Amino acid sequence: MAQRITIDPVTRIEGHLRVDVEVDGGEVTKAWSSGQMYRGLENILKGRDPRDAWLFVQRICGVCTTVHAMASVRSVENALGLEIPLNAQLVRNMVQSIHCLHDHIVHFYALSALDWVDVVSALDADPVATAKLADSLSDWHGNSPKRFAAVKDKVKTLVASGQLGPFANAYWGHEAMKLPPEANLMAVSHYLEALDYQRKATQALAIIGGKNPHVQNLSVGGVTTNLFSENQTAVTMERLYYIKQLVEEVRDFIKMVYMTDVVAVGALYKDWLPYGAGVTNYMAAPDMFLDAAGTKADLPGGTIFDGDLSTIKPINTIADQYFIDNVQESIAKAWYDGDWSKHPWESSTDPKFTEFEDDGKYTWLKAPRFQGKPMQVGPLAQMVVGYAQGHERTVKAVDACLSRISAVAGVQVGPEILHGTIGRHAARAVRAGMMADLALEHWDHLVNNLASGDYEIFNPPVFPKGEQRGVGVHEAPRGLLSHWIVIQDGKIKNYQAVVPSTWNAGPRDAEGQLGPYEASLMGNPIADPERPLEVLRTIHSFDPCIACAVHMLDPEGKEMVKVKAL
Repeated sequence: MAQRITIDPVTRIEGHLRVDVEVDGGEVTKAWSSGQMYRGLENILKGRDPRDAWLFVQRICGVCTTVHAMASVRSVENALGLEIPLNAQLVRNMVQSIHCLHDHIVHFYALSALDWVDVVSALDADPVATAKLADSLSDWHGNSPKRFAAVKDKVKTLVASGQLGPFANAYWGHEAMKLPPEANLMAVSHYLEALDYQRKATQALAIIGGKNPHVQNLSVGGVTTNLFSENQTAVTMERLYYIKQLVEEVRDFIKMVYMTDVVAVGALYKDWLPYGAGVTNYMAAPDMFLDAAGTKADLPGGTIFDGDLSTIKPINTIADQYFIDNVQESIAKAWYDGDWSKHPWESSTDPKFTEFEDDGKYTWLKAPRFQGKPMQVGPLAQMVVGYAQGHERTVKAVDACLSRISAVAGVQVGPEILHGTIGRHAARAVRAGMMADLALEHWDHLVNNLASGDYEIFNPPVFPKGEQRGVGVHEAPRGLLSHWIVIQDGKIKNYQAVVPSTWNAGPRDAEGQLGPYEASLMGNPIADPERPLEVLRTIHSFDPCIACAVHMLDPEGKEMVKVKAL
């Protein structure tokens, strides 16, 4: 008889997610993904000045701290047909790429590595053997017996105190934990180092963006970054070189530590390679634009259906008609008024709550669809889309990662292993390395363009009478993000944000098609229903951000829901 498991809330994510599964015969046979809070920002924006929208919407989340601002200004610029100066495009690219470095490091080490790494097991490790293992994978300067011995002593002190801090409430000793003690000690050491490198990325972002979280240097029409004076608020050449230094340090950590740890996890958990694929329709947006018009990008976009790379269809521009024409949102299973499926420009966000109903409505998340199909978005989608197009940078980076996994695992693996839980981690690590390289390349583009005598950073927007419609598309760390705006006589008439975690965490639609989270859990093994570690592994691999997908608003400050952490 099937056993029901409810995980509410799913921890080590942003926001409030509930996942229900039915387990029969040691594997998942049914799954439901439910966002547990309502986001009202779309309604708050109605009637406001479109130039102010980016300041509101970037408060959707404190982790995705830049992405909603970026998509918002792009949506208004698209509605007005407004082109921004090249310097503004390049400054925005630096904001995007540096933010991505911080986000991907945090996701692996702080949010998901503990699904694979048994911290307490590190107490049984030999520091000398750990250094030998680490040296076989990378020549990172932190891989010394002295360093590993110090980390082991630190873990021993934590365990003896009975207060494990960030390592508390995990599934230590779970039978699905497979890493040897030395691999666990290496990973714990790198976890602690990651805290310093995510700080460096945040520091660089705060300089170029004026503040972090929530950058202050964007504007509809360009950026407000002071690149020209020598006063204390300016991003001078000295500060630009400091940004470059910080990014280079973070790049080295990503390529010599983060990538190595993902390779080790992928190879040592090779029995997990078949699990977690789910929806294999992929979609990514082009981004890191090289021209002012947003027609030439360093990151390719496109769609793939049924995991078949031959179905690739590119999305080429910042406002590609192929993308605009084919997006709809379904609320058939979501706590909104009605059961319609509409284009974002025509849709609404009017709440109508019922109880959790397995066969009815059960979430605050809508179900976005592209040509009527659920789509998986995120780093995996971007790597697969780029690989299918023969994008040189993507192919080279993905093949290098697969080669390293093959060498450590002792079996030859190809791109097919990307379709799954481990594959999402591999794709995110590959993307992090690519974004580090691109951050430095776009730093060069910006400095060279300034040296050419081009100092423009802003083109003023003009709002005509009547109605204008726009979309702002952005490839955020969690995947394709789009903001849709309708402007009437200079004021916001309608605004909808279709975010990566809505694409991935959304529910069934009217046709019963599962969302990507739900589909990815089907067939997952469950060794111990009382400690469903395997569910968390697959869900965490998407990097959920439910604060982006939904949002709570109670103007009276009353308690809306009470939850119990398992």
